[in-house]
Amino acid sequence: MAFSARAEALVSLPPRQRMRARRRLSPRLLAHLPWPDRQALVAATRLLLAGVMASGATSAHADTVLVAVAANFAGTLAELGPGFTAASGHQLAIAAGSSARLATQIEAGAPFQVLLSADQATPRALAAKGLAQADTQFTYAVGRLALWSARPGRVDSQGAVLANPSIRHLAIANPKLAPYGAAAMAVLAARGLDTALAPRLVMAESVAQAYQFVATGNAELGFVALSQLMGPGKTPSGSTWIVPQTLYPLLRQDAVLLTAGRAKPAALAWLAYLKTPAALALIQSHGYGP
Repeated sequence: MAFSARAEALVSLPPRQRMRARRRLSPRLLAHLPWPDRQALVAATRLLLAGVMASGATSAHADTVLVAVAANFAGTLAELGPGFTAASGHQLAIAAGSSARLATQIEAGAPFQVLLSADQATPRALAAKGLAQADTQFTYAVGRLALWSARPGRVDSQGAVLANPSIRHLAIANPKLAPYGAAAMAVLAARGLDTALAPRLVMAESVAQAYQFVATGNAELGFVALSQLMGPGKTPSGSTWIVPQTLYPLLRQDAVLLTAGRAKPAALAWLAYLKTPAALALIQSHGYGP
């Protein structure tokens, strides 16, 4: 049985049977995956089951949409949730990670219904494999890259600090997994610093982890999403260079309906809500372009 089909079958079982079945979540199915992806797949199924049970308890017509979201957009997505619930009665269950990791989990059968990627290529690739509905793909946000330090005054307004030999650790998202990491490498190449800084790069699995490396002092500087630094209620901290968009490819972030969400009205309602003026205004307040 496919992973997503198994997840939905579990929902229909009586509670005790559901618990026993969940404990047997197909080791053979997950054995070929790296350990982080195995953990994420099991967590995604638990998230789906918890969401379905919660929505069933509140309303016979409410449903839960399981959204796989690029790490840079997770905070913004959490703020969009209450408005979506108020408008539709449905709820969001969120699983965040790098776009490449999420794609790997979707290919392995994770029961995500909607993908909010940090690029356009990942949704297109999933559609080409029959795992997403191509005609539902659209750009929900345009990301901005920023160089950030938790220390005030450390980063100047032109990013000249990157050439400072005293920099020992520069955090970036892994460019093989995360579009924001690829954008960061493009900036370093444009400045002619990619070779010089290569030994000092601290690779994070996602842009969210890159932010954490800087916030905890494990790296003096890091390339992060501007959305991680601004938004309603956020107090600016540290020092920041908002990287000119001429230095890296445009970060168009696309949404797409996945095959697990095709027959789910709540998933379609979520994609429609993303295009509403209220949702767009909130997204842009977090530093994203239209």
